Amino acid sequence: MRLALFEPDIPQNTGTILRLAACFGISVDIIEPCGFVFSDRRLKRAGMDYLDQVELTKHGSWAKFIENNAARDTKARIVLLTTKADTPYTDFEFQPADILLLGRESAGVPGDVHDAVDARVAVPMSPEMRSLNIAVSAAMVLGEALRQTDGFPS
Repeated sequence: MRLALFEPDIPQNTGTILRLAACFGISVDIIEPCGFVFSDRRLKRAGMDYLDQVELTKHGSWAKFIENNAARDTKARIVLLTTKADTPYTDFEFQPADILLLGRESAGVPGDVHDAVDARVAVPMSPEMRSLNIAVSAAMVLGEALRQTDGFPS
């Protein structure tokens, strides 16, 4: 299981997600460009001393991410967390090698990325609400994916 952040633009959210990944032993892919300098103090403050504990891979672009994913030994499905999905994450059957992809906080992912993923899931919420914070969404969906795949650290 991996988390992937598509062109993240809020350093505090990225730091929080990196801390989440460290606590669960999950690798993280950062698909650049980022909307901030990766050494940003806000990223470090949110990630605290957990940042050194994360297996982090940076990819220069979406195309590089796809290329690097194809080169891995295990074929990984890319599962996009999006408000535009019809499938609630609780109804989706996760697999241990899945990559959970999170879009930019300000704009999600572009149409070509949306079309290229293997699956799309949503967090059900009140219809009058626009979206959840991506770090909250990442924690909810990752928790369910790890529960389903018996992937929590022991």
